[in-house]
Amino acid sequence: QVQLVESGGGLVQAGGSLRLSCAASGRTFSSYAMGWFRQAPGKEREFAATINWNNGNTYYADTVKGRFTISKDNAKNTVYLQMNSLKPEDTAVYYCAKTMYRSSWYVAKRADEYDYWGQGTQVTVSS
Repeated sequence: QVQLVESGGGLVQAGGSLRLSCAASGRTFSSYAMGWFRQAPGKEREFAATINWNNGNTYYADTVKGRFTISKDNAKNTVYLQMNSLKPEDTAVYYCAKTMYRSSWYVAKRADEYDYWGQGTQVTVSS
């Protein structure tokens, strides 16, 4: 059974930074990818970033590119999302998730391409 546990959310002023963590357990994640999504009140869940567990390849949504950095620590089975230059529109519940299938090249950007999800962590950016 895969378990994903996010942490690191909170309240921050615009222009500030936060680092989210996603601790993964329950199986090997070799060749899978991990993603970060976010969901604001009244809006659909939105892709933010993804990283391949094996080769470290990353991909970002245009809305966060240049401000957010996704990374991983294989030894700790943990994925991170460093968020800088935060804006009020970044306010959302942030979720980490694991892709359904293994691939070293495919970039999964849809929520239905991920099968395990964490419980989410709230990020609030005040203006």
